[in-house]
Amino acid sequence: MRIALVHDWFNEAGGAEKVLKEILYCFPDAEVFCLFDFFDDAKRNKYLAGKSTKRSFIQHIPFAKKYYRFMFPLFPLAIEQLDLSPYDLIISSSYCVAKGIKKQKWQVHVCYCHSPVRYAWDLRDDYLEAVRYSFHRKVFSFFLTRLRKWDKATTNRVDYFIANSENVSKRIQSNYDRTSVVIYPPVEVGTFTIQEKKSDYYFTASRLVSYKKKELLLKAFGLLPHLHFQVAGDGPTRKKLEKIAPPNVEMLGYIDKHTLIEKIKSAKAFVAAANEDFGITIVEAQACGTPVIVPYLGGYKETVLPTTGLFFKEQTVEDIVNAITQFEQEKKYYRPIDFIDNVSRFNQARFHHELIQYVSRKYSDYKDAQKI
Repeated sequence: MRIALVHDWFNEAGGAEKVLKEILYCFPDAEVFCLFDFFDDAKRNKYLAGKSTKRSFIQHIPFAKKYYRFMFPLFPLAIEQLDLSPYDLIISSSYCVAKGIKKQKWQVHVCYCHSPVRYAWDLRDDYLEAVRYSFHRKVFSFFLTRLRKWDKATTNRVDYFIANSENVSKRIQSNYDRTSVVIYPPVEVGTFTIQEKKSDYYFTASRLVSYKKKELLLKAFGLLPHLHFQVAGDGPTRKKLEKIAPPNVEMLGYIDKHTLIEKIKSAKAFVAAANEDFGITIVEAQACGTPVIVPYLGGYKETVLPTTGLFFKEQTVEDIVNAITQFEQEKKYYRPIDFIDNVSRFNQARFHHELIQYVSRKYSDYKDAQKI
């Protein structure tokens, strides 16, 4: 059996790439396809087991590495031009257009869906709001509408959907009118150790993009000048955030994984404001014994318990300030055993077993049905 593994792209490494790494662990002989791939050797070895990838024409467009976000109108055409006809099984790891890959009737396509493409669906307004000029906003709106229509029309190219959370499963049902099974992403919980002694700072880390709502966090800590807040990560909104960061907020930029883990382990709490599909970093923070302060939204409802963190209601500065103030006043003791029990649900071995079993079963079912 020949297997093709399709991922949207390889540029920055985030949660989806961590999942892709584990999918490849389950199916090590798979050949990998994508829109473009700008991984260096270190990332290629870490996330792709050193494999080279088969790429679309976007790879050869000048400045694609830096400006790929503006090329999204070309993504459907690019993904459809990848030729997967020699393969028996297609597994897509999709948060944008990977699920829209073309398939033949004898091929089986299983999509691990991180989310329906968010800037064409539930985060459309957030992305358009970040566009500076009115004319550009109208152009982007036009192409986002086309992308959403294409995204909906190509759902029949997927035979079986896997959602990374109940949250995404509901979105697949709502947007695509398709059912899905939930297999939680793998988290390297065994590589983290719990540290009970904490330092006197709050911490957050992610790609610095608009939907992560880091601006809300900066404004909130601006109203709490006696507290120290550290922000790690890089991305298109970094310069804007650095300009508005109050004196008690330290912008760290990109930090390596070892430093990141040490920062999370020592933090008083990990704070986030995004509406995440799942939120791997939040699970990693809990695996370090660090309580989390997050909105009661999306995947956080499934990954955070009252014994491991504190929720705030809305994505507003006021609610964030109130939650942090409550956290300061309560001085609650969070038990290591509660963190261990919670994060153990998301370990890698569980993911490997569930994914292999599901894909194998559905492949057999599909082939058996074709024989009838």
